[in-house]
Amino acid sequence: MGNSAKLAERLAKLIDKKMGENIIILDLRNASPLADFFVLATANSTVHAQAIAQALLEKSDARGFTRPHHIEGMDTAQWILLDYIDVIVHIFLDEVREFYGLERLWGDVPQQRIGGDLK
Repeated sequence: MGNSAKLAERLAKLIDKKMGENIIILDLRNASPLADFFVLATANSTVHAQAIAQALLEKSDARGFTRPHHIEGMDTAQWILLDYIDVIVHIFLDEVREFYGLERLWGDVPQQRIGGDLK
């Protein structure tokens, strides 16, 4: 397993520990130059989305893996994006995730579901 795959899995598991829902890792390695993986997760409120993102930032420091290169959406917290270059984490509110439908856009790539809450 490559470094980006390990990072995607670690981040997904951390999101699961913070009660993120419907966590999916999309493997983009053969589909896009944007990133190797997307990690998608749903939060049940803006406060929950911010808490998940903050936990990822704190755990990144504590566990010695890199902090995101770029962060967007922390202020409104309807769609928070954490860009780790090879792995991009998307934390959505349910209605925003449904509206943009990244799973549908990338429906032809391998997907791995993480955690127990898989709507």
